[in-house]
Amino acid sequence: MPASVLVADDDPNIVLSLEFLMKRAGYRVRVARDGEQVLAAMAEETPDLVLLDLMMPKRSGYDLCHVIRGNPAWRGVRVVMLTAKGQEVERAKGMALGADDYITKPFSTRAVVDRIKRMLEA
Repeated sequence: MPASVLVADDDPNIVLSLEFLMKRAGYRVRVARDGEQVLAAMAEETPDLVLLDLMMPKRSGYDLCHVIRGNPAWRGVRVVMLTAKGQEVERAKGMALGADDYITKPFSTRAVVDRIKRMLEA
């Protein structure tokens, strides 16, 4: 069965782009548009990887990363933070909370797909 990716972002254009790219790369894809939907989707079926926006309604990506890393059932889930916040302090915070990678917007679609492939094949 192909790896599953949860795209968690409230920007419809980014969701559409990432969903298309992940499907084209052969992954099963689900979408969550706010923090509560992320947790509900993860409880329903644990993904292999979450593409997690930092600034979403209801719960921030930082909070969600903390919750994901605190749940033993989700320990193996890879978390890639996607954000327009590119300052080193934000990156350091995301990585300290347990993110596996941190990608700033705007991003190269090819680079995102390559990084995810490497992460899921490791």
